[in-house]
Amino acid sequence: MFHRESGYFKTTYQADMGLYPLPIARYAIVAIAALFFILLPAVLDGYYLSIINLVAIAIVGALGLNILVGFTGQISIGHAAFMSVGAYTAANLATKLDLPFWLTLPAGGAMAAFIGILVGIPSLRIKGLYLAIATLAAQFIIEWIINHTPTISGGVAASIEMPRPNFFGMELATQAELYYFLMVIAVIAIVGALNLIRSRIGRSFIAIRDQEIAAEIIGINVFKTKLIAFGISSFYAGVCGVMYTYYLGVANYENFQLITSIDYLAMVIIGGLGSVLGSIFGAIFITMLPIVIRLLMETFGSIFIDDAALAQVIAQFRLIIFGGLIILFLVVEPDGLAKLWQNIRNYFRFWPFSY
Repeated sequence: MFHRESGYFKTTYQADMGLYPLPIARYAIVAIAALFFILLPAVLDGYYLSIINLVAIAIVGALGLNILVGFTGQISIGHAAFMSVGAYTAANLATKLDLPFWLTLPAGGAMAAFIGILVGIPSLRIKGLYLAIATLAAQFIIEWIINHTPTISGGVAASIEMPRPNFFGMELATQAELYYFLMVIAVIAIVGALNLIRSRIGRSFIAIRDQEIAAEIIGINVFKTKLIAFGISSFYAGVCGVMYTYYLGVANYENFQLITSIDYLAMVIIGGLGSVLGSIFGAIFITMLPIVIRLLMETFGSIFIDDAALAQVIAQFRLIIFGGLIILFLVVEPDGLAKLWQNIRNYFRFWPFSY
């Protein structure tokens, strides 16, 4: 065995509530931190760092959606709309008021949370498929308002150029500099989600997801808790939108359309509903999948497909793979990649014994 869990005893409440109570878990976290904050930025070039940057952004958005869908059991397909609210809020504050990123980032998240709560008030009176349709309506309504309000969108093109984040007079412009900026935010979001789920509010989320009537019987205010879940999820989405805006250097509605909401829904389903680690796995998987498909199609697809039609085939093939993977995971492993990782981990925990 790699470690003996029964050999460690907790004598304080703080030790019992620790995120990583076992020494091997703490060593693993230190090793992962050294890998991502010291080794990778030193050895990878700008292209590979840009991929990791996109993964870091996706992790924040996937965590927010998983809090609502995976932990609270509320269906939402309007996640990208709240991302756009955060993005345009930060862009207007940065360009019109010249505010720094440490103010625009929480402001974008707060505005998205406010809009999310407003949307949640009427939406949470309904359940299931009807709730999904309500969030879909919110996606189209918010998108229409942004596009047709020049004060918000910045004009006909609905684009606002975003200045790069400035840290103590140093502009973060290169992929390596943005890497640290985005990675720190992603780590804060992960730690926040892990602690949220272990809190009283997080346990209320799970109780509502598992059995709403029983949760109400034991004293949980179901409507208030659902609104909190909508607000926190939208806050994460808003922060994710601000990260996109700072990374791309522009706030544009085309980055926050319905297909983006579907992408994030695929992340939480494939990664694992109701799992913080699943959100991370899903973000990595869905972000890397189009890149891998494009590389494979460019390498081998030209043998069978004309170069002029290759780009269109790649785009359609990506959608086919997405749909197929969602169906596959729902049938074969509904708990997603997080469950597969748990099975592998449990195997080595009990090895060489069969149980």
